[in-house]
Amino acid sequence: MKKLLLSLAAILFLMKPLYGLVGENEYMDIAIYVAISIIVVLVINEMMNAREKKYENAQSFVWDEPKDTGDESSFLVKLKHQIALSPNELVYVASEENKALTSLLESNAEILEAWAQTIGMQIIYLPLLIKQLKEKRVFQYHAPYLNDIEVEKIGISNDFLLQYFSNPEDKNRVKQGFIQVANVHGTGNDNDKSFVRFYPLSAKGSESLPDQLDKISKQILNERSLQDFHVENAAQIGSNYESKENSILQQNNDDTSDLIKEVKERIDKLRQRGISQFILEQLIHPDNRPSRLVITKDYRILLPDYNDMEIKMEPLVKAVYILFLKHPKGIAFKCLPDYREELARVYAEIRPTGLTDRALQSIEDVTNPLLNSINEKCARIRGAFVGQFDDYMARSYYIDGLRGEAKKISLPRELVVWEK
Repeated sequence: MKKLLLSLAAILFLMKPLYGLVGENEYMDIAIYVAISIIVVLVINEMMNAREKKYENAQSFVWDEPKDTGDESSFLVKLKHQIALSPNELVYVASEENKALTSLLESNAEILEAWAQTIGMQIIYLPLLIKQLKEKRVFQYHAPYLNDIEVEKIGISNDFLLQYFSNPEDKNRVKQGFIQVANVHGTGNDNDKSFVRFYPLSAKGSESLPDQLDKISKQILNERSLQDFHVENAAQIGSNYESKENSILQQNNDDTSDLIKEVKERIDKLRQRGISQFILEQLIHPDNRPSRLVITKDYRILLPDYNDMEIKMEPLVKAVYILFLKHPKGIAFKCLPDYREELARVYAEIRPTGLTDRALQSIEDVTNPLLNSINEKCARIRGAFVGQFDDYMARSYYIDGLRGEAKKISLPRELVVWEK
């Protein structure tokens, strides 16, 4: 601000002779134009200085570990099968943890990210990444069978991705460093294999950490310039997950709880940072472990193995759900009129206050295959489950089926418990 005021004062002083040559109005127009120009130039200059300072900080690590000899160049590692890492991800891996490197990555994450951004990359440090996801509601949405204690114990170490290495000797060669998906494809028997390039980091080598990072930068930029840099996977990052979640939100609208929106927002934030779908799935992909479905005497719907979760529905929606649950082979929508009386009996048991004319009309509408009422009720049923836990697991519980075929609930009936 001080620099700005001094600059304006100096320019206006130098412009003073113009006051006698032009009119007052013209002088003021010129002065305002010059002042605005100076402000714009100074703001741009400050932004450039801040950017340069941020880059300098990325080069300013202090390394206190003892320095021995040892220098290793990057090398290719063959994987057991293709993994959908994004080409712009640098994932830190370690077969042997080093406290100094671990401390650096955890306490200087922003500086490392600034360094990576200078070469168009994204740093992935798995232990920190899982902390960002470690919200009980998020994990229990994807894995509803987890209790609070189990959620707290969830973790992922830096040797996690080593399980995908094809050759055991490569696991031993990888001490600490970054891996990046390589633009190399296998031939012959390895045609279905993919490769990653490993960039070593060392706390005991002759090179300082800034020098090692600078070396990695040059290697990445050089490799990128020597070959076509494929970003096919990057274009598909999260596409499956995103399309699935968007589909659920669009179909259920107000029937979808705030929980699924919260989960989607958290995942989207990570994806926007460049985190690939593969990494996200390793962290939160659910184990398809079904729960028993208990229908109580008063027709409450409980999932005792999912932390005693209760699935809530409106009476008519619940009556439709109970009707389909009682018919394991399913019901074709065109045959719904044949089940009208049974649905009315179920509804009367759920609502013992009696069947009003309005309720009878609703039952008639939902069993009329020419109307859209049954589709609306099925959408609400799906929303009731997907609003509580991941569709990957919820699909066993809601009414589903191919077009033109009988719709049914696929949950094995030995898992259904009817209280008497």
